[in-house]
Amino acid sequence: MPVAMGPLNLALIFLTFFFAAFLKGTAGLGFATTCLGIMAAYLDMRVAIPLVIIPSLLSNALVMIDAGGFLPILRRFKFMFLAALPGLALGLWLLGGGSSAMPRLVLGAAMILYGGGSLWGRTLNLTQRPLLDCAVGVVTGAVNGLTGSQIMPILPYLMALPISKDELVQAINTSFTLSSIIMLVGLNRLGLVSTELVVISLAGLIPVFLGIYIGGKVRRRLPEATFRKIVFALIGLLGAGLVIRAFL
Repeated sequence: MPVAMGPLNLALIFLTFFFAAFLKGTAGLGFATTCLGIMAAYLDMRVAIPLVIIPSLLSNALVMIDAGGFLPILRRFKFMFLAALPGLALGLWLLGGGSSAMPRLVLGAAMILYGGGSLWGRTLNLTQRPLLDCAVGVVTGAVNGLTGSQIMPILPYLMALPISKDELVQAINTSFTLSSIIMLVGLNRLGLVSTELVVISLAGLIPVFLGIYIGGKVRRRLPEATFRKIVFALIGLLGAGLVIRAFL
């Protein structure tokens, strides 16, 4: 879709990239969810989602390569990854419908669940089953296709399984990477990816990598548990704001 990007919008986009990357580097939060939650306040979601895809894809791919063990995780969660495909198609179809109210509502709800659940600190203990994998994959794909957010409900589900930290990192980033590739193709077919957005997105890699680098430095200096609580609270409040805007 045609987009006119003035100096103010460009400055806000690059600041958002930096801030979301800073939070990811400091507290390990999902880049796309934080970034889109902020961008939704000043951009149409059909513009914001394509902007975020490339930085999110590259950062997730780097983490996935660094974590190792890709093939075992791909085999173990193949049903979940495959089930995300029809969910993504459904979410993209809804996104192409023309209304920005529903994407804001869904993204806001996902952020409230993510932030509130993390603050609550309760954990579930689940046993992996193919049917459960498929259900999580479909819902995660639908939320991702509609909003660009990749963390709900796959992250809480993986954290409830008896898997190691490295397996969790590999599984979540494999999901992020695969869904980002499909999202990029789907958004292009919907006509939502323009040369201008791709150029801005690529230029945004500079503040993204800078934010991740500085965030990593800060993480080693601040009490991580306290900082995480503050960030989770901010994400929940931002999500609540998006839900309210969807109804106004």
